[in-house]
Amino acid sequence: LCCVIFVIVILGYIVLGTVAWMHGDPRKVVYPTDSYGQFCGQQGTPNANKAILFYFNILQCANPTVLINLQCPTTQLCVSKCPDRFATYIDMQYNYRRNKSYWDYYKLFCKPGFNNPDKVPYRHKECPRQCFPDFITRNGTLTVANKTSFKDGHGKIRSVVDLRDAANGITSLLDAKEVGVKIFEDYASSWFWILIGLVISMLVSLIFILLLRFTAGVLFWMVIFGVIAAVGYGIWHCYWEYSSLKGKPDSDITISDIGFQTDFRVYLQLRQTWLIFMISLAVIEAIIILVLIFLRNRVRIAIALLKEGSKAIGCIMSTLFYPIITFLLLALCIAYWAVTAVFLASSGDAVYKVMSTLPDCKYTNLTCDPETFSQSNVTKLCPGSQCTFAFYGGESLYHRYIFVLQLCNLLVFLWLVNFTIALGQCTLAGAFASYYWALRKPADIPPCPLASSFGRALRYHTGSLAFGALILSIVQFIRIILEYLDHKLKGAHNAFTRFLLCCLKCCFWCLEHFIKFMNRNAYIMISVYGKNFCASARDAFFLLMRNVMRVAVLDKVTDFLLFLGKLLISGSVGVLAFFFFTRQIPVIQEEVPSLNYYWVPLLTVIFGSYMIAQGFFNVYAMCVDTLFLCFCEDLERNDGSPSKPYYMPPGLHRILNKTDQGGKKYAVS
Repeated sequence: LCCVIFVIVILGYIVLGTVAWMHGDPRKVVYPTDSYGQFCGQQGTPNANKAILFYFNILQCANPTVLINLQCPTTQLCVSKCPDRFATYIDMQYNYRRNKSYWDYYKLFCKPGFNNPDKVPYRHKECPRQCFPDFITRNGTLTVANKTSFKDGHGKIRSVVDLRDAANGITSLLDAKEVGVKIFEDYASSWFWILIGLVISMLVSLIFILLLRFTAGVLFWMVIFGVIAAVGYGIWHCYWEYSSLKGKPDSDITISDIGFQTDFRVYLQLRQTWLIFMISLAVIEAIIILVLIFLRNRVRIAIALLKEGSKAIGCIMSTLFYPIITFLLLALCIAYWAVTAVFLASSGDAVYKVMSTLPDCKYTNLTCDPETFSQSNVTKLCPGSQCTFAFYGGESLYHRYIFVLQLCNLLVFLWLVNFTIALGQCTLAGAFASYYWALRKPADIPPCPLASSFGRALRYHTGSLAFGALILSIVQFIRIILEYLDHKLKGAHNAFTRFLLCCLKCCFWCLEHFIKFMNRNAYIMISVYGKNFCASARDAFFLLMRNVMRVAVLDKVTDFLLFLGKLLISGSVGVLAFFFFTRQIPVIQEEVPSLNYYWVPLLTVIFGSYMIAQGFFNVYAMCVDTLFLCFCEDLERNDGSPSKPYYMPPGLHRILNKTDQGGKKYAVS
């Protein structure tokens, strides 16, 4: 039943993407839009050579409607360049009477066909795709074209500060978009080097996994002490930086004082930054050392278990390359979700709203038609009001439920991602289970165990995997909603609400991780016995409870060792990327692309390297978990006699079960 529902949902998701593609237009997100709903700089339109948005009277941008509709109650035009001359309404009228040709320059910044020198813009500077006043501070005084005040044409003297406040109403909304554009430019110029870094991390991960096949014990002890040494060096370096900044100007400023800065090098000039780094690394170092001291015997057992796992991987080498399939499927899911979300967000037609500077205008924010607005009574009742483009939307059923469709898009995306991960876990578990339950290894291992396991998972277990993925997706969906509510309620002063929300977030976090753990073991039981999800989850739960001490210690110690391996690989590649993007490698210094923020490709390489390492190491983790559950099941089903021989390798039996809980010694077949 769940398999049928899952297929229907996928078909519906394809329909949703098709409808969004038919109605959406991503250009609405990329290009600035004038008062007529036309794109600035779009090829094939009258505005093809006019890529900059100009606000006719930017003083109106201080109106609260800016925050509501992201538009100013003033005419907005697409221009090829910003004006570079200063003028006000009074100045323009005076000069126009003296010289009619004085108007020729300024009419370039008025509505098409407008020939009367009415209000005229101020001197502007050109920002990315918008025009803003060119503010200059002279001797501590804010000026525009050496002026600190001007007449606004209504008999009032306005300060340059008013102009700045109006401009801030727009710039605050555009800063995030500007940073996003710069980040996109950095990706466009550095994608090749990012790809090289990810390929290097993939090769290092593959080499590391292959070395585990032969030198698991030595390699893991080297990783452990290597991480301890690296973290220790990090602590010393942070202390050295912290001490060297003592007494330097502005080094004692706190991070909260400077706020968010896109240039991370600013933070490296603060002593507090290095103090935070030093304390964090010291805590990590202490945790690692304490784990090694108190669980040293379990660490040795976990390493021995990894050795046995490496033998299984050595017999089924194709499992090392299965993460590539998972990666491609996840990339497809993410790309489809992102494209669908963008097309949904850009769906709709141009909607126009009444914009008025009068606070008591009852028509403000009502929908209007720009073609007939001049003949309506609104212009008489609310003098100076305009019918201005507000946003893209609509009144149809589809447009009214865009937000609901976005939520559906998110939920199905989570379902598909978790199903892809579940498919990979079940496939790998089936391959390693075929290795374990082969009495004579490797002679009795069936041919193409990975491909056979993948076929069985799709043919027989799609519904079970979809059901387990749906449970996890619903919990994750609720967590995302709780995070959104927490973000919206950060300024709330109701202590009980904040406490309740914090408790809910904590509970659902614990529930998500418990479901992930149970799903993983349920998929192993599905791959071994072929039962449905609920029966397999029940069997896995009770089997784990009967071996709770082994699970609690060995599983987590193994995860800890694998985590150190991931940390070492992503950290080493990240250090290499840091020296490259900061031009500290003389040999290839000239090849480094020019970047706005060097941390954009750096963080991408570090995160990507960690995900690649996790993909390879998850094969090991899945192998160990499968062998462990099969081992526990083997102990309960067999007794080592000729009629019921153990399927476990002798080495694995010696490691995990020299004696059972009652002290009975087992003979190894």
